[in-house]
Amino acid sequence: MKAVIQRVKGAKIFEEERLITEINSGLLVLVGIAKGDGKEDADFLARKIKEIRIFSDKNKKMNLSLEDVDGEVLLVSQFTLLGDAKKGRRPDFTKAESQEKAKEIYDYLVERLKGMNVPTKSGNFGAMIDIHLINSGPVTIILDSR
Repeated sequence: MKAVIQRVKGAKIFEEERLITEINSGLLVLVGIAKGDGKEDADFLARKIKEIRIFSDKNKKMNLSLEDVDGEVLLVSQFTLLGDAKKGRRPDFTKAESQEKAKEIYDYLVERLKGMNVPTKSGNFGAMIDIHLINSGPVTIILDSR
């Protein structure tokens, strides 16, 4: 399971030009679910998302977690994170999990975060969306559960 974590001052998801959901300060997390990923991968990412210290303290050092700053998470499924563009001109997405299985794991991740008392919002799985965000820093971290 791959995740791109971006520290944001705010982020919004639009579907067909309609606002679906939004967060204030926190993390925008793009998640790609690979074949073979399971609940243990989602558990790993949930812990990392909650505990990663990428928010600045009073000395401007990245020393604070999401919980320390009362931040929110906006979770977005993005199978294109699994794209392999080493050969040819079109990415190969065969490493991505099937939509049905990926949705199951994605939904588990959302519920896991909420169960850890992390304010979490998400859009509609598999929908074509536009994301508006204000990067903070910018700070972007890439995680892989493997």
